[in-house]
Amino acid sequence: MKNIKSLPLLLSLGVLLSLNSCSNKAKEASKEQVPQTVYASNVIPFFNHWNLILGDGSNAGIANNYEHEDFFYTVKDGEEDWVVYKSPNAGDTHGTSNNTRSELAQLKKWYPATADDKLTATLKVMNVSATGDARVASTHAVVVGQIHSADGHENEPLKIFYKKFPGHTKGSVFWHYEINTAGDDNTGRWDYSTAVWGHDFSVVGSEADTYPEEPTEGIALGEEFSYEIVVKDGIMNLKFTSEGHETKTFTKNLIVSEYATTADMPKQTQDLFLPIGQDGVEREQAYTGEGLFFKLGAYNQTNGKSPDVNKNWCSGAETHDGDIKKQYEDGNYAEVWFKTASISVSDGAVSNQGYFTKND
Repeated sequence: MKNIKSLPLLLSLGVLLSLNSCSNKAKEASKEQVPQTVYASNVIPFFNHWNLILGDGSNAGIANNYEHEDFFYTVKDGEEDWVVYKSPNAGDTHGTSNNTRSELAQLKKWYPATADDKLTATLKVMNVSATGDARVASTHAVVVGQIHSADGHENEPLKIFYKKFPGHTKGSVFWHYEINTAGDDNTGRWDYSTAVWGHDFSVVGSEADTYPEEPTEGIALGEEFSYEIVVKDGIMNLKFTSEGHETKTFTKNLIVSEYATTADMPKQTQDLFLPIGQDGVEREQAYTGEGLFFKLGAYNQTNGKSPDVNKNWCSGAETHDGDIKKQYEDGNYAEVWFKTASISVSDGAVSNQGYFTKND
C-alpha cells in the first residue's frame, strides 16, 4: 500500500520536472533567437592600434565594439564574417584631402631608418564608382592600404590601389610611391605607379566615356587578394598574393631617393604629371627622419571635382551634391571588405597624436 500511495507524488514530481525542463528549453531557444551584434573588433581584433576615420570626415577613435551603418560594419558571406569599409564619392573629408575615406589610421608613427614594422591584410573590393571621367587616372579606383608620413609635407610613400572600369569584369591592382618633395613647396609632388595584376595608374580612357582594354591578368570585384607590407632598416618590402594569380614581390628604399634630379624622372611621370605642372624632385634622403604610419580601409579615389582642375586626381563623377543615400543607390561609392588583417609595431614607434591634432 505504501508504494501505491506514493505514486501520485512521484507523478507530480515528474510533471514538475518536465515542466521545468520545458521552461529551460524555451528560455534557451529564446536566447538563441536574439541576434548578437558581430562587431569589426570581433572579426579582426586589432583596433587598439588605430583611429577610425569615417566617410563623413569624422574621427570615430578606437573602433572596439563599434559600427556605423553608412561606413563601417560587418557582414557574413557564407560562414565567414567580413569587415566592411564604405565611402561615397563626395561628402566631408578628413584633413586636406579632396576624397572621402572610411579608413584606419595608425595611432603610432615609426621612423623608416630604424623601423621593423609590418601590416598584412586579406580583402576583396566589392564596388568602385560607377561614374567618372575615364581620362582621369584615379577614376573608378580605391586605395586599400597606405603608408603615410605624419611630418613634413605629409606625403605617401605607399598607396595600394584597386581600379576597375565600367563594363570590365576584371580590374587592376597597383601600388604607388609618392616622392617626398625637396624644398618647402609641395605642389610639384608626383607618384610613380607599379602594376601588380593588370594595368598601372597611367592606363586611362581616350575619351571621358571610352575605356582601355580590359586587363587579362586582373582581379574581379569580389575576388580575394592579400598584401603584406614590411618596413625594416629603411627598406619597404611588398608581397601580393591571390589564388590563381602569380605572387608578386617588390622592394623600395625609403631613405635614399631614386628621384633626386630632374633627369631621374621616369617617362610615366613625364607623360602623366609634367602636363599639369607637377615636376618636382625628391629630397636626397627621401623619407629619412619623418614619422610614418600605416592606413587600411577604403580611401575612395573618385570625386566630383572637375577634370579641368587636375587631369590625374579630379574625376568629375556623380556626387548628388553630397547626398550619401543617393550615391549609394546608384553605385557612386567605394566598398572594401576585409577578412583578416594584422599589424606589428616596432619598439621605437611613438605617438602619432600630432597628425590627428592637425587633421581632425
